[in-house]
Amino acid sequence: MDLVSESSPPASNAKAPTTTTVNGVGGGGGSNSVVAVSASSSSSSSPSSSRYENQKRRDWNTFCQYLRNHRPPLSLNLCSGAHVLEFLHYLDQFGKTKVHNHNCPFFGLPNPPAPCPCPLRQAWGSLDALIGRLRAAYEENGGRPESNPFGARAVRIYLRDVRDFQAKARGVSYEKKRKRPKPKVNNNGCAMSAAATTTT
Repeated sequence: MDLVSESSPPASNAKAPTTTTVNGVGGGGGSNSVVAVSASSSSSSSPSSSRYENQKRRDWNTFCQYLRNHRPPLSLNLCSGAHVLEFLHYLDQFGKTKVHNHNCPFFGLPNPPAPCPCPLRQAWGSLDALIGRLRAAYEENGGRPESNPFGARAVRIYLRDVRDFQAKARGVSYEKKRKRPKPKVNNNGCAMSAAATTTT
């Protein structure tokens, strides 16, 4: 899911980052522009790995710009889980996922038959992936794992609550699919059924 920003007003205590994208999040035009640094992929890295590294770098640049535009400005070493939550709330204004309110007649319907005034939010999956990339980027940029604000308990609880509420509001399930057990292999390298593995 793209988190594309349009020319909407910034959060109350931060100016919108302007050119960099976070999983597709970009800011509107303005004097404070952030230039996304493109990572040069090595010939040995796979295309998917290169895309991940590029996205992680863009996410990190955007978060650092958010801290600089924060009022008052924040340094990275003073950043806490609470500031990460502010950042996630700020990103909601760029969301494209319809999340129905409790009083909406379409609450819990995966395919509503008509439009409704419920807000657009960031999808849980996008936020979860974003936090994973930022958590890795924080430690790659010298942060200590034990003080990583992206791994804070408050952030984990927030993501869990977003997942649970969006699942109910949108009528979708975020439960992981259970993997089928791998078939056992006998000495000859042939797959055996469960019945064949039992001895009489």
